[in-house]
Amino acid sequence: MTEHADWLELNVQRLVADEAIPEDREFRRWLEVALADAGPVSLNVRIVDEAEGWALNRDWRGKDSATNVLSFPADMPLIEGRRVLGDIVLCAPVVAREALQQGKQALHHWAHLCVHGGLHLLGFDHTDAEDAERMEAIEIERLAQLDIPNPY
Repeated sequence: MTEHADWLELNVQRLVADEAIPEDREFRRWLEVALADAGPVSLNVRIVDEAEGWALNRDWRGKDSATNVLSFPADMPLIEGRRVLGDIVLCAPVVAREALQQGKQALHHWAHLCVHGGLHLLGFDHTDAEDAERMEAIEIERLAQLDIPNPY
């Protein structure tokens, strides 16, 4: 049995049956690196199909298409000493399609989007060029810790 950080409470919800989706231990490993400075936290990772990805992107962002990752930060009090960060939603078909189109290893693309979503839950954003540059630099640094090349 592999040891894992007890400061991270992670719930992975799989709404898509696909062997190409990484295992829970991978999501945990990526988020342990992405959220290393966050202290005791709790979050959900939800893996969805294109229909749910489309509906969520339409309803929450006003975009009429499925997207690769969405983050839904929580605004909740501590629960058992943990900060509840919220939910990361990953759309499996979009992630797979993008990895193929961009010539990236699928596992690396999953990791990048997971780290990206985790940083959003911590309050990082890319609404302007300065914020985007800062967030991308952190993503690149965290992915390098996982031996994953710069995705940009």
